[in-house]
Amino acid sequence: MPSQESYRDALLRVIESVVAPGAAAVDASGSFPRAQVDALGAAGILGLTVPAEHGGGGAGLREAADVVRELGSVCGSTAMVVTMHYAAVAALTAAADKETLTAIAGGGHLSTLAFSERGSRSHFWAPLSTATLLGAGDEAMVRLNAHKSWVTAAGQADSYVWSSRPLDAVSGAVFGAAPGPMTLWLVPAGAAGLLVAGEFDGLGLRGNASAPMTADGVTVPLGAMLGGDGAGLDLALAAVLPVFLICSAAMSAGLMRRLADETAAHLRATRLEHLGVSLAQQSAPRARLARLRIEADRTWALVSDTIGAVEQGRDDAQLLVLEVKAAAGEAAADAADLALTAGGGAAYRKESVVERLFRDSRAARVMAPTTEALHDFIGRALLGLPLLGEA
Repeated sequence: MPSQESYRDALLRVIESVVAPGAAAVDASGSFPRAQVDALGAAGILGLTVPAEHGGGGAGLREAADVVRELGSVCGSTAMVVTMHYAAVAALTAAADKETLTAIAGGGHLSTLAFSERGSRSHFWAPLSTATLLGAGDEAMVRLNAHKSWVTAAGQADSYVWSSRPLDAVSGAVFGAAPGPMTLWLVPAGAAGLLVAGEFDGLGLRGNASAPMTADGVTVPLGAMLGGDGAGLDLALAAVLPVFLICSAAMSAGLMRRLADETAAHLRATRLEHLGVSLAQQSAPRARLARLRIEADRTWALVSDTIGAVEQGRDDAQLLVLEVKAAAGEAAADAADLALTAGGGAAYRKESVVERLFRDSRAARVMAPTTEALHDFIGRALLGLPLLGEA
């Protein structure tokens, strides 16, 4: 496991040798970036945020966001897989799952979230899947049934942080009334009855394997519960959501930086032979490049400030966490539009990096919580209303 001081060297080495060379093929084929993920695991990047006492890097949000930003500038699919993995690690850390955290720190274990469901879609806070207690005492098991709609790294992860309703009414008589609408479980990839129920052929982030999954009578030990019964939403909001939202924003920030770099390279290399000048010598293209870089830097500044607010426990931390993914996602989409304009016809070609980044930039809008949902959360927070509920 690399130290926090050296993780960037390890990361950049893997990006240069594995992630960047394979990015175009991952996008073109829609294939899962297995070689990239394995290399990141071997380099200690998957275990970077695992607490040091479990063999991990002991790093925090700032390092996680830095990793995802760098990956997002090269391969959005890999960045998305790592984002969901870091969010799962946050849940496992909050629930003190020492065994799984130790496996992740070892470099060969990829985890992910399995929240969104067919019946409630992007409303991840309202699971419809069920959990039924079987037996009692040390031998107690739980049967899970679910139709998950979008699971990043479906069929590729080694474990899934899985949401369900609290244990059923019969179980509730044993454990007492559940205080909330959700319970979290750790479901191993090899569990009988756990199936990938479709394929992902998306517009962007084409290799992130965000496919539906079903649980048909999947049984796990009662000890697979992460946190208390019914306390999953509190755990998700406090530990998981900040990591996901901030890393998602960091991915958008990395994408924007790459758009600016690609546009600058295009302006330098493209000449107007009839005028004897390059596009870099024209004021209008330069102005577009300037706007791209300003927005990229502004977005990363917001991500950095949000991380600082969380680290320092500032009063505005919750609001900034809610804002950061929505702001960065919209900024990335606008930047991709601008980069296409600046690149002209060359940027529209399928082999263009800008064309790929344009498609990837749209994903943040529809990943739960969607931009629309975040706008509602932000409005509620500003008005002193509960984030979830009818009010």
